[in-house]
Amino acid sequence: MDEVLVEEYRGEVLECIHRGHICGVGYDSNVKYSVGDENFLAYLRSSAKPIQAIPLIKYGLDKKYDLTDKEITVITGSHRAEAFHVEAVEGILNKIGVDEEALICLPTYPLSPIAKEGILRQNGKKRRIYHNCSGKHSGILTLCQFLGCNIKEYWDIKSPAQQEILEHISIIAGYPKDNIKIGTDGCGVPVFAMPLKYLANAYLRMACPELIEDKDIREAVVKITRLMNENPEMVSNTNLICSILLRDKNIVAKGGAKGVYCFGLKEEKLGFAIKVMDGSEEEWPFIVASILEQINYKNKETISSLYKNFPLEVKNDNNKIVGVSKVRFTI
Repeated sequence: MDEVLVEEYRGEVLECIHRGHICGVGYDSNVKYSVGDENFLAYLRSSAKPIQAIPLIKYGLDKKYDLTDKEITVITGSHRAEAFHVEAVEGILNKIGVDEEALICLPTYPLSPIAKEGILRQNGKKRRIYHNCSGKHSGILTLCQFLGCNIKEYWDIKSPAQQEILEHISIIAGYPKDNIKIGTDGCGVPVFAMPLKYLANAYLRMACPELIEDKDIREAVVKITRLMNENPEMVSNTNLICSILLRDKNIVAKGGAKGVYCFGLKEEKLGFAIKVMDGSEEEWPFIVASILEQINYKNKETISSLYKNFPLEVKNDNNKIVGVSKVRFTI
């Protein structure tokens, strides 16, 4: 049964209720915090991206193709097609010798309003590379090149590249591969579902790679998470929640579509997964900030930055405060 996570008031009237589930696991992978149903079956969506990048690093393809740190990091991200994002994805495709048309993402405009406006002012056209998942797709194509599989079928779960990804999702989450449910993500590649506590477990291991038995996988995770912390703007956008959290070297974080957000804390040795049932993303900063407050997280600057960029006050189009969001859960 889901529980109320956030209520939104306009004036004194309750206008919206955002229900959902939260699970936090400790260093032993046992559930330590729970709101709602820790076994709720949830897709990882884009929170899987850092995990999907593991085989590429494990097999040394970053070195084989001389990928820069920013190019590696954009593979883990949901970029907004700012100029530096586009440059990074173009760099990957050029280095592996694959044309942009190989991407199955349909042409679109950037999610960044500023980037989109700049392109429209220059009468620029939609491009596949502007899709916020093009970094991930470029990473999968890189893996395909190494494995010698058909790049035209890189999106198919039967592709050797996708099977590698599935295997590593299972290992990092600690969840049997045969039990993982497979769907199709918005960008056209496979998406993976499992009980929420295993999403939390995956981010525990991303934050605490010493828990990973396989040395090559462990070293790949160390590199991926270090680069995410060093290049947070490549994972999302300058002042979105992922970038704000990743500026804190103690946090590994990545969100996904339809209300899924995951993060791990290195020193506290905790992994968290959140599912907002109405699919909204606006409540993520409030929920994460409240979790950090409730566990007495020591870096108060990270919490303050969340509230500064995502205030609880509800403002209208005239920038006037007309309501407030209230967090209602206790972990």
